[in-house]
Amino acid sequence: MPKVVKFGGSSLASAAQFQKAGEIIRSEKSRKYVVPSAPGKQDSKDIKITDMLYLCYEKASSGRDYSEEWTFITSRYEEIISGLSLTLSLAKEFEIIRTQFEAKVGKQYAASRGEYLNGLIMAAYLDFEFVDAAEVIFFDREGRLDMEMTNTMLYERLSVLPHAVVPGFYGSDPDGRIVTFSRGGSDITGSLVARAVHAELYENWTDVSGFLVTDPRIIKDPAVIETITYRELRELSYMGATVLHEDAIFPVRSEGIPINIRNTNRPQDPGTLIVEDTCRHPRYTITGIAGKKGFASVTIDKAMMNTEVGFCRKVLQVFEENNVPIEHMPSGIDTLTVFVHQNEFESKEQKILAGIHRAVSPDFIELESDLALIAVVGRGMRQTRGTSGRIFAALSHANVNVKMIDQGSSELNIIIGVRCHDFENAIRSIYDIFVNTQL
Repeated sequence: MPKVVKFGGSSLASAAQFQKAGEIIRSEKSRKYVVPSAPGKQDSKDIKITDMLYLCYEKASSGRDYSEEWTFITSRYEEIISGLSLTLSLAKEFEIIRTQFEAKVGKQYAASRGEYLNGLIMAAYLDFEFVDAAEVIFFDREGRLDMEMTNTMLYERLSVLPHAVVPGFYGSDPDGRIVTFSRGGSDITGSLVARAVHAELYENWTDVSGFLVTDPRIIKDPAVIETITYRELRELSYMGATVLHEDAIFPVRSEGIPINIRNTNRPQDPGTLIVEDTCRHPRYTITGIAGKKGFASVTIDKAMMNTEVGFCRKVLQVFEENNVPIEHMPSGIDTLTVFVHQNEFESKEQKILAGIHRAVSPDFIELESDLALIAVVGRGMRQTRGTSGRIFAALSHANVNVKMIDQGSSELNIIIGVRCHDFENAIRSIYDIFVNTQL
């Protein structure tokens, strides 16, 4: 069974990085299908090709001079080609792209060209067949992925090719226009290819040695997660963990194909294996910690609210009518608290408050802003007593005031609400109690 390998932008930012990717691909004959991203940053001061393509298109479509940006783009690709000692010329492709930019063909077309050009280089470097993603990945007219048509076309095209390169991040709609996924969408392309070819494994090569227990900007050198389930990953991705695009899970999940997050610069590291389920015991009680800032809470207090049929529905309907999604809704006998994104709520807060008063006639309503939500996720929590108690103890010791705690019925995650200024301290204290201390 074949393996599908996807390489991120940092893994293909230069000729030297291309050579590392080539060595990885050639080291195993089962690595038959390759999904490349556009060149990323070579260092912290560099600019991603996709960002430069957006800027270049903006200037070109508005009639402004874009020669500086265009030179940056073409030079980067020419440097990679030269560094790989290829005879490939992209002059024709560059001319087509310029013409399309000036014809105002669209931002999504512009953004997709980074992957398209890198795909041509990768195919020439490996001597693999190049398959344009626009010919095998399809969206409907509303921009939604047509999963089944895509799977059928990918299978028909790739099943007769022993090796192929399919550029990530984009496809096409019924009119042939280029449509892109959201940023990081090359991960989804790799997942779609893996499903179509019934891959043994989907390897996602990046610049970290797997999925980390928590944010390395908060904890120095956090531990690597050895094995994580799709469900755990979804919870962590939703709360801000960004190694893999969260939508990349769905295509492979339907086929039971594992995903392996690997480090292009340290191919000897085993990385993180993402699976549907596993009998392997996690190294720690928790699998990971992730969180987001920028929430507000709306607490509704009314005596005997628990006896009012439809109380929660009426409150939620007010948020729905104002197009404000909710995140969490912990409740007590006489209180109900709704957590929402602060930036979505602020401009509509008075309208929502008035709507709640009309809907349920509360005794009073209290608002609180500048809150953060932290997700503590782990399949090991189901077999471990006192997990919530240890979290409370750790936060108390760190002088962090808990505004909300909510545990799902699956016992897979615990959500904690804290003030934004306590966010980093809270994550450090939770990491310390479960990873460093391991009581």
